[in-house]
Amino acid sequence: MQAADVLSTGMRRHLAHLAALVLLAVTLAVPQAHAAGAKHPPDLSGAWTVFPSRAKGPPPDPKLIPPQPTPLQLKAKYAASYEATRAAQRESDKRGEPLANASTACVPNGMPQMMFPIYPLEILQTHGQVTIIAEAMSQVRRIFLDQPQTKIEETPPTYFGHSVGHWEGDTLVVDTVGVKEEVLGYRDIPHSDQMRIKERIHLASADVLHDEITIEDPVVLEKAWTFTFAYRRSPGYEMLEYVCDNNREYVDEKGVTRMRLQSH
Repeated sequence: MQAADVLSTGMRRHLAHLAALVLLAVTLAVPQAHAAGAKHPPDLSGAWTVFPSRAKGPPPDPKLIPPQPTPLQLKAKYAASYEATRAAQRESDKRGEPLANASTACVPNGMPQMMFPIYPLEILQTHGQVTIIAEAMSQVRRIFLDQPQTKIEETPPTYFGHSVGHWEGDTLVVDTVGVKEEVLGYRDIPHSDQMRIKERIHLASADVLHDEITIEDPVVLEKAWTFTFAYRRSPGYEMLEYVCDNNREYVDEKGVTRMRLQSH
């Protein structure tokens, strides 16, 4: 009876030891399996230029061309003045006398206009942050990853606003608030301090990037407005310094951009 008790106790200790080893092995294996199966976000680092290219060449793949913008629906309070401004811009452009804009005043385009790829963009991916640099005016915006967004009323207004983002699979989802009201949007649309910019940035192919931008503004817009910018990867391109310091342009009393001429 005593021998049976001793054997039973030994067996229990042995089984307990085996169970502990199995539990340890499972505990170590789960994170490794998770890490092995985890998908890293795509590498967006590098320089990007406008797509499709404005240069002559073969037509681009239609599947990679960004979709057309959704209809822009401004509230009545803003629609009439906006259309009048756009008509004045068209007329002044025909005369070769473009109206003044942010570039004339040597101030940043701000968000979301800085994402319009007239000049190249550069994307830097680092731990906890994605940084986007526009060659035009050397503008810089920072997207803080996996951080809570600040309340609109508590966000100091700036040219680029406060951007936070996270990865949903291969798509970088970004939320931006706090853009200064005097910063005009894409196509010069006005906005209020309640504007929110939502972006879905993803690779349409290995070398073509789409930035789907949705503007929400309950004060100015009847409904959200969505448009998409597209870029082509530009390996080896080195970003140039762009500083607006020549003072060659000025704005006359009619709001027209003029060029200063030097006398010799």
